[in-house]
Amino acid sequence: MPRCPDLIKPTPDRLFTTPAHGERRNAETRLAELSGYLTPTDRFYVRNHDATPHIERDDWRLEITGDGVERSITLDYAALSELPRVSRIRAIECAGNARRFFAERFGHEAGGAQWHTGAIGVAEWSGVRLRDVLDLAGVTGHAVDVLPEGLDAGRFARPLPIAKAMADDTLVALAMNGEPLPPDHGFPARLVVSGWLGAASVKWLGRIEVACSPRHTHWNTADYTLAGPRWPVEPPADGVPVTVMPVMSVVELDWPARLAAGRQVIRGRAFSGEARVARVEYTIDDSPWRDADLGEPNIAAAWVCWSFAWTATPGEHMIRVRATDEHGQCQPDAVPWNDHGVLFNAVVAHPVIVAP
Repeated sequence: MPRCPDLIKPTPDRLFTTPAHGERRNAETRLAELSGYLTPTDRFYVRNHDATPHIERDDWRLEITGDGVERSITLDYAALSELPRVSRIRAIECAGNARRFFAERFGHEAGGAQWHTGAIGVAEWSGVRLRDVLDLAGVTGHAVDVLPEGLDAGRFARPLPIAKAMADDTLVALAMNGEPLPPDHGFPARLVVSGWLGAASVKWLGRIEVACSPRHTHWNTADYTLAGPRWPVEPPADGVPVTVMPVMSVVELDWPARLAAGRQVIRGRAFSGEARVARVEYTIDDSPWRDADLGEPNIAAAWVCWSFAWTATPGEHMIRVRATDEHGQCQPDAVPWNDHGVLFNAVVAHPVIVAP
């Protein structure tokens, strides 16, 4: 039985943890259990706003409509599958990844599931380009926004600007790591929006509106925004809607980690929205910053694996890691508060207990 009752796939303790305030439908990857470049499907984190819906492929339909297309159309799974097939290796990261650190830094929680750093995964997504789907309906030159809507109970929907919707690597994914999408990850079809917050990659697609004016939903006006005293208001949103994810690094160890004394190889992942990571540095117990080794591949809008060797001595230690991307954006030491607890990418101290 699944550990999270609103999910279908098993989420055992050895592979997942459950973020506070998100126990029924959210499962966080235990980064210490990762190996290889891609995140195995059975270890890929889950962030759902409602229970996973049960959808039969033969009954499923995708409607394309709106004043930004020449005609409304409806596609079944077979028709969608006839479009040119493409694959992209891309990360999907929840905008609230690392939200729990707001409480540590500011003394009180930001609203939402209290994720640690495991609300991210990288998979090979296969399907069709969203632009090829929209072209079947004839996108007009006046189109401004594209609003995908899911078939979950709450009909989750969050708009994209037309340029991002028509990008070469914005996909309607039908498969994940070479297999049909699992139900918890959007079967039978979902969006994959490269480099943007996970909420943009709408699951269980059922309807896409192409509009000639901006579209607004709860999820880009009252949540998934940078809101609070330090942030400007962009009406009708309560702050600045989140789009591209920031540069960040994570350590592939439990929290706190427990290691044996002696030579250890510390590993992790670094990523930066739409960009490629250029450098990862580490420090132990406030020693000088040193460069970690970067592995291959290093794919923009996915991640790079990094590592360094450490002769661990008995006692309690702190490992800090920071990443810099190809545009010179580096993880900061601190981030300002925001009410929704999104985009926390400050350098954190990872506790490690070394036994004799």
